[in-house]
Amino acid sequence: MQIGIFTVGDVTPDPTTGRAPSEHERIKATVAIAEKAEEVGLDVFATGEHHNPPFISSNPTATLAYVGARTERLLLSTATTLITTTDPVLIAEDYAKVQHLTDGRVDLTLGRGNTGPVYPWFGKDIRRGLELAVENYALLHRLWREDVVDWQGRFRTPLQGYTATPRPLDGVPPFVWHGSIRSPEIAEQAAYYGDGFFHNHIFWPPSHTQQMVELYRRRWEHYGHGPADTAIVGLGGQFFVRKNSQDAVREFRPYFDEAPVYGHGPSLEDFTAQTPLVVGSPQQLLERTLASIEYAGHYQRQLFLVDHAGLPLKTVLEQLDLLGEILPEMRRGFAEGRPAHVPDAPTHAARVAAAGGPAATTAPLVADTATGRRAEDAVGVSA
Repeated sequence: MQIGIFTVGDVTPDPTTGRAPSEHERIKATVAIAEKAEEVGLDVFATGEHHNPPFISSNPTATLAYVGARTERLLLSTATTLITTTDPVLIAEDYAKVQHLTDGRVDLTLGRGNTGPVYPWFGKDIRRGLELAVENYALLHRLWREDVVDWQGRFRTPLQGYTATPRPLDGVPPFVWHGSIRSPEIAEQAAYYGDGFFHNHIFWPPSHTQQMVELYRRRWEHYGHGPADTAIVGLGGQFFVRKNSQDAVREFRPYFDEAPVYGHGPSLEDFTAQTPLVVGSPQQLLERTLASIEYAGHYQRQLFLVDHAGLPLKTVLEQLDLLGEILPEMRRGFAEGRPAHVPDAPTHAARVAAAGGPAATTAPLVADTATGRRAEDAVGVSA
């Protein structure tokens, strides 16, 4: 079981002080949070991708590469990578590069994005969001598995004899999770390819999460990847805890009430009752998290959102300390009753072993499709 955190990189004023961190402070804080995640024993750090204020999470590959250089064990991922508005060729190259730099400690979660204006900024039509997600991933999947790709689709310039470089480390592409809160088409896409399905379980009741996960599991089995309970599932969650649950409620309430994502809506009490948000003691977080097995089955990855709503860095780091204290018990709880045939969360090492060992990752020497010559041929001619 992989347990970790994700950030969306929002810059939100602290409602108790009115102060908002600068972009520089927030970017540095993101790195400090990732380092703390490794220190307390978490497995995964994931960052979102946004291209508009108030977020600082554009260019997630730069963040992941930097965090990778400052950590040793932490798995690095995204939450999410915009498969709709980002060129799949760039995704193939950027994440393969980070995969090499981090010795395989990177995977990614693909998503359509929930910020409408982003689409026209990158020349895309939001009304084609699902079609873009399907077509772009089909290309990305090929670019990581075929050394030379000829391709033509509806939304991108055709490719002729194209080789994405660098080639995936050890011949095994980064593992892909398809993230969706409410689109059955994305669950279908994940199942078709035999990839992971990440359901960000933070706004909807457990009954909705159960419906989405069950759909993915059924389709996973339909496409011949194995029994439904062997499908690779990840869930998102969020919490604010203190040793005393009443202290947690009192301290978090102003952040909840003013938060851009859920403030000025349902009360804190209603929201915690109807969604997985936990505001209370570490023991309550433990029990609520493990209860998700009852409706999602035994799954492989649990990520928590902890650094949002204007919470100061000091408080976020304290939250991670408290999560770290219950990690051993949380791991035991996830392992309890887990059938032996349910797979572990995917890692690069395990996937390389399953593929029969590392393969060469050097791109083939191919001729320039415009001139018919290779670079070394041109050097020879000029000499």
